[in-house]
Amino acid sequence: MSNSQEFISVLGAGSWGSCLAHRIAIKGYPVTLWMRREEQAEEIRTTRRNSRYLGDYELHPGITPTTDLKEAAKAKIIVIAVPSKGFRATSRELGDYVKPDQILLSATKGIEPKTYLRMSQILKEETACLKIGVISGPNLALEVMQEHPTATIIASRFDEVVEAGMRIFNANLFRTYGSHDIVGVEMAGALKNVLAIASGMISGLGYGANTRAFLITRGLSELIRLGMHYDIDPMTMSGLAGVGDIFVTCSSEKSRNFRVGKSLGEGNTLEETLKAMNQVAEGVRTAQAAYDLAQKFGETLPIVEATYHILHKGLPLTQAQMLLLGRPMHYEHNPKRIIRDELPPK
Repeated sequence: MSNSQEFISVLGAGSWGSCLAHRIAIKGYPVTLWMRREEQAEEIRTTRRNSRYLGDYELHPGITPTTDLKEAAKAKIIVIAVPSKGFRATSRELGDYVKPDQILLSATKGIEPKTYLRMSQILKEETACLKIGVISGPNLALEVMQEHPTATIIASRFDEVVEAGMRIFNANLFRTYGSHDIVGVEMAGALKNVLAIASGMISGLGYGANTRAFLITRGLSELIRLGMHYDIDPMTMSGLAGVGDIFVTCSSEKSRNFRVGKSLGEGNTLEETLKAMNQVAEGVRTAQAAYDLAQKFGETLPIVEATYHILHKGLPLTQAQMLLLGRPMHYEHNPKRIIRDELPPK
């Protein structure tokens, strides 16, 4: 594997990273799947399974597991699918080995706390690579493994990156679309996880479809208002990375963020909820970043703010509900135009 064009690498062997490696291998490309734990690599090597994250699903034989990052970094195209919490550290290690002409695709949805950087920006800071893109969309890993038809977005400033990503992933059951709006695709992919947690809370509290539609619609409005500060294309929020991803993560029990919210709605603490999961729910960290950004830009985002206070400040769900439903009446697309709720004169 000394020739960088002979194989493609995926960094991160969680459910999504393993699933992406599987999809690439199905297209006929040899894939190196990098992970830190040798016992996980050995399980994939000997059984073709990644039981902790994908249960009994069998991975394609074209996948070669490794714990050697230097070897994985020789690939012409590298997909990074590690959790956002460890994304910078992995990117920094990767930066020791990659060259400027290699293509990097982030498959991680998140915003770094305090710096508020997107994952593609972290890759730019920590590596010499210029050809950077992202992959995002309504893609629950288990359903992709079950070959339920779906679609995804490959976004980058560079046509070469978009087209390379589309070529390695596109298939009849996994359709790819291209975009130049990398900022919008990343922001949508990260922020929708906050809504997914809020939507899960609705289920946990026992509310139904009306309430979920109400929350998703008003939540999408908040994400669009925040996105305007980044000059994102409004069509991105109405596309696969926005509405598509919001729809699936806000309504499916297979969504990690939805499950976190549902557990909280059922009365469990955040600590109990996260301890019971063996996967990362990115929305917990992103809620902090979204709240901070709303404060920075002076945007009033009630659902984002309520979700943040529930997750990080211990606000009771019943109190959050009262605060949200008790807000002043206003025009749908002009929250500054408030209507007074007054009793008629006697």
